Amino acid sequence: MPEPHSVSSAQRWTMLVSSLVAAMTTTCATSGVAYVIPELHSEHGMSLSDAATLAAIPTVGLTLTIIVWGAALDRFGERRVLLVSLLVTLVGTIGALVVAATGGGFAALAAPLLLGGLGSGAANGASGRIVVGWFPANQRGTAMGIRQMAQPLGIGVCALTMPVFAQMWGLSAAFAVPVAVTVLGLVAVAAAIVDPPLPAATGSARDANPYRRNTFLQRVHTVSVLLVIPQSMLWTFVPAWLIVAHEWTPLAAGALVTSTQVLGAIGRIVAGRASDVIGSRMKPIRVIAIVAGASSAVLALTDAIGSPVAAAVMVVATVSAVADNGLAFTAIAEFAGPSWSGRSLGVQNTAQYVATAAGTAGFGRLIDAAGYPAAFGIAAIAPLIAVGLVPRDPARRTNE
Repeated sequence: MPEPHSVSSAQRWTMLVSSLVAAMTTTCATSGVAYVIPELHSEHGMSLSDAATLAAIPTVGLTLTIIVWGAALDRFGERRVLLVSLLVTLVGTIGALVVAATGGGFAALAAPLLLGGLGSGAANGASGRIVVGWFPANQRGTAMGIRQMAQPLGIGVCALTMPVFAQMWGLSAAFAVPVAVTVLGLVAVAAAIVDPPLPAATGSARDANPYRRNTFLQRVHTVSVLLVIPQSMLWTFVPAWLIVAHEWTPLAAGALVTSTQVLGAIGRIVAGRASDVIGSRMKPIRVIAIVAGASSAVLALTDAIGSPVAAAVMVVATVSAVADNGLAFTAIAEFAGPSWSGRSLGVQNTAQYVATAAGTAGFGRLIDAAGYPAAFGIAAIAPLIAVGLVPRDPARRTNE
């Protein structure tokens, strides 16, 4: 692996920001449709069920191909694969815009949305080799925390633009947002990303399958899945909890949710920096799991008794539930090495997407049957289980 000083500090951080922008394309391509569901339903006569299905189609495409894209990243490097991936995503997003502009229905929209999702997997799993290859070990947690801001930033861009554009100028204007973000990501990658050279294949432990070395990666994946359960539950159901159960206005609920997303993004950077300072990725994850579990349990209690502090507790629970993402990504990329980081991060993302999909359906039924406090209480169990599964930090390699 090249020495971190083989590129300038400015180049390192420019590459990181470029990979962040590229990753925002995944969020916009896969999550943007959810923000035009009201327009599809009220102005285009689509049933809520069909509109919700359309919103899920890009994520299905992403889930199907993310490990394949990860293997390509390992084999060919991030720059080339990201360019191909983003071009595929761009074709899909432009296709959705064209269909929307020409008044196409469900089937016509589904095809380009699926294509956009299929193409977006590389951007979502990329940056592992960039962070490990170009950043010294004492900066990687911070760098990956910044990179992991892509999801909340992408959600923020879509939430702030697509519903307004759809209402004011129509569906095609809303679908122009993912196109614009994808073009920006494509330009950023082409202009800034430089792959660190791969180490020569030697047959050593570096080149061997890291999943056979010990159970470190398996345990990190498991812990991350357990922590994504309260994260996805809170992200999905808190707006309805505030508006329906507590009679907040949509504007007030939206402001709190957006503020929480911003705090969550900052929390990922703080957690990453803390891991750099103490020289451990796993110790902060253990603390985060404890806080996430405890705050989710307190949320269940305060909501059950009708306490006015429940909304503030929700913010703490949400921020703590997302703070581990950058740490887990950094630890996986460091342990797997440049020849396996793409696949390993692909496995990580796939497991979390599957858990999110299954958990969302389950929590929806639980809320219907038993209410929000029960759902918050059940969600608290997962991170508390994760506390005991967090592995020890592996020994650092001498060339890191």
